[in-house]
Amino acid sequence: MAPALLLVPAALSSFILAFGTGVEFVRFTSLRPLLGGMPESGGPDGHQGWLAAFQDRSILIPLAWDLALLLLFVGQHSLMATETVKVWMSQYFGVLQRSLYVACTALALQLVMRYWEPVPRGPVLWAARAEPWSTWVPLLCFVLHVISWLLIFSILLVFDYAELMGLKQVYYHVLGLGEPLALKSPRALRLFSHLRHPVCVELLTVLWVVPTLGTDRLLLALLLTLYLGLAHGLDQQDLRYLRAQLQRKLHLLSQPQEGEAE
Repeated sequence: MAPALLLVPAALSSFILAFGTGVEFVRFTSLRPLLGGMPESGGPDGHQGWLAAFQDRSILIPLAWDLALLLLFVGQHSLMATETVKVWMSQYFGVLQRSLYVACTALALQLVMRYWEPVPRGPVLWAARAEPWSTWVPLLCFVLHVISWLLIFSILLVFDYAELMGLKQVYYHVLGLGEPLALKSPRALRLFSHLRHPVCVELLTVLWVVPTLGTDRLLLALLLTLYLGLAHGLDQQDLRYLRAQLQRKLHLLSQPQEGEAE
């Protein structure tokens, strides 16, 4: 039992790192663009501004750096999610496979956020500069971001958050209960194979609904939108299962005494 109990601090450390990274990601994607002020425009508006940007090294170099950071994150997140890598990690790390994946994802995202290079002089796709838009558009964006993050946290309740973070795997292993996924229904396993990012629409709202869309924010939104789109493969059967699970969770929350194990 002692070696098994040593797994618990490792899983908890991964969870704490992921939770802190999630808080930082909210600040990075929402608070900074909404409260950080208006970027400068490095050139004239329209096509001339964008054409000039592609010839300006002071714009191209930070954009290339930001692109490299995003590709690092996407590469890590995708490669470690492949079946081959998961099998290899399970052989060497056992029940900590999911916790290690979560920790590496958090570290990759930390690199993106900490070393991201803003491009304040780059062209701006849109900006709410004139009144009353400069007052009401940021306020509307703030409200939509708050709603999106609340929806994200609510959707995570539908899924098994402890399992997504790797905690449940260690808990089941310590108690000798086996693998949590083995207890899932075929419909749930089918959903998990199709849906790697259960909060796609909400994240897209956070990425695009901003009062000012500058050059580096456009790069972030475009690349993550493409990645989220490619990772999605839901069909009608998955949507029906999701709807049924949401209704079941709401029923359990309203009548906890009648809750049944899944």
